[in-house]
Amino acid sequence: MNKLKLVFATNNEHKLKEVKAMLPNINIVSLADINCFEEIPETADTLQGNAILKANYITQKYGLACFADDTGLEVESLNNEPGVYSARYAGEESNAEKNMQKLLKKLGANQHRKAQFRTVISLNVNDKQFLFEGVCKGRILTRKQGKNGFGYDPIFSPDGFNSSFAEMSLEEKAAISHRGKAIKKLVTFLRKNN
Repeated sequence: MNKLKLVFATNNEHKLKEVKAMLPNINIVSLADINCFEEIPETADTLQGNAILKANYITQKYGLACFADDTGLEVESLNNEPGVYSARYAGEESNAEKNMQKLLKKLGANQHRKAQFRTVISLNVNDKQFLFEGVCKGRILTRKQGKNGFGYDPIFSPDGFNSSFAEMSLEEKAAISHRGKAIKKLVTFLRKNN
């Protein structure tokens, strides 16, 4: 089988590394690889909407097969905040540390810490669009644990584990994570249709 070339519409090196490890038989290229350095708008109010916006932007502007994801952390007791605003939770200029601090402060001593990560992938290939979703349920820890991963990984512990995502290897995390589940659906689809 010829190696399918797919653009992954992200500038996030961590995400790129995670996804490349999960798709060894597909030539995954980044936005930098296609010389796309502009800011792709993420103005939708849903994860699905943002994933579609990003994939469509690349396909329309560059004419390439592409997939894009949007991921949100949804905390049950905070009405599913931060959700679609996960990356900018503490403001436009925020970073992972500020986002985590805001979330931990908002939760405070609340014992109800159920949460889930949700990823939606939009794939544009052969003039068609396909959507895949992955969910990982867990809870928000009371403090950061671990040094791996990115984003909210140090304060999220998946169901069935005492460790945080940030204490797991890439392989361990990929096997159970929201992105891992969505990517597995994408991989299954690509294998069947390529």
